[in-house]
Amino acid sequence: MNIHTLGETRFASTLSHTISDDVRIPERIEIGAEPGITFELAGPRAKLFFDPKQTRAGIVTCGGLCPGLNNVIRSLFLELHYGYGIAEVLGFRGGYSGLDPERGVEPVKITPQFVDGIHQKGGTILGSSRGPVNMGKAVENLIARGVNILFTVGGDGTQRGANDLYQEAGNRGHALSVVGVPKTIDNDVGFVSRTFGFFTAVEEAVRVLDCAHTEARSVPGGIGLVKLMGRHAGFITAGAVVAGQDVNFALIPEVPFKLDAFLVALKQRMLLKSHAVIAVAEGAGQDLLAADADARDASGNLKLKDIGPFLREKIEAFFKAEGIPIIVRYFDPSYQVRSRPANNEDALLCDLFARHAVHAAMAGKSGVVIGFLHERFIHVPIELLATHTKRLDPASGWWRSVLATTGQPERFA
Repeated sequence: MNIHTLGETRFASTLSHTISDDVRIPERIEIGAEPGITFELAGPRAKLFFDPKQTRAGIVTCGGLCPGLNNVIRSLFLELHYGYGIAEVLGFRGGYSGLDPERGVEPVKITPQFVDGIHQKGGTILGSSRGPVNMGKAVENLIARGVNILFTVGGDGTQRGANDLYQEAGNRGHALSVVGVPKTIDNDVGFVSRTFGFFTAVEEAVRVLDCAHTEARSVPGGIGLVKLMGRHAGFITAGAVVAGQDVNFALIPEVPFKLDAFLVALKQRMLLKSHAVIAVAEGAGQDLLAADADARDASGNLKLKDIGPFLREKIEAFFKAEGIPIIVRYFDPSYQVRSRPANNEDALLCDLFARHAVHAAMAGKSGVVIGFLHERFIHVPIELLATHTKRLDPASGWWRSVLATTGQPERFA
């Protein structure tokens, strides 16, 4: 994968360890597998495109919250400020809308004092939003403010917008390095083995599942039903189920299920044990809800119908018809799991994502997102990222672990 560079790198880096553009990381490393594509290894380069003393950078965070956003902001600034001695770093507030000067939201100048302690708090100190922005006006604003580098921290919609910014700046002849840091607790970004915030979300989800288990086993006929985040991928649900070991049924988007078959299996469990815990990803069972495939939110994401209340209603109606008394305790911790500060593992990952983003930007890479494969950070063209999605493979060890943990059948068919 060839990465676009703004031009000749002319300034010597002061960093002691650097990496050549020629070092590549293969997409696949299994012996006997097709080689697939290869990626540039991320890291500091010996020559820089930008003169640090003449360079101004910007940071923007977009989309939903995720544990570790403040960690990324802090580490981006610290590497720019202390690692490269860059002239100034601006924080654009309120997501991409903060790039539009007509919104009247002035960026904040980021300083060591500004980032002091922010990594200990959830959310993003810069604020966030969903939805597009007029790219022409945004680029004009960046040019007027002398911004040479823009870091876009966000998910698919954010990085699509980042690609538009990169293209628009190129059309105007402005050398703008746009480097994305992929953000989602769903862990569904292509060419990223694990996204920051994922393990924090799993940790928080396990706490909720433990509460659901306590509620369920404390009353006769108790059922704990927990809806977890995961629009199109069941990684959070699978991770929390295996980590917590208390769930009896896991439902994810990648494994369709027939409602009748699931209810029969739940009845057998209740007659045997008199309590059950169910974890369902928010994107599961959308075919049962007749979701509108054309309905989209402000970021262009498919609008989902709410599987949680639907499942609760169907469970209660089924057991009432069967003459079996039950008590359903429903938990919806969606915002709870994404609003926490990053745990230690995610904090380390945030720092590394951020620092590799800075190295890429200073070398003049643009239209690129930092990926993470085989314990190595890589440069991924934004265009390629838009064509690849990661889903939980029902034939993989992930799902086999879930089946072994819950004891449920492979499919409710």
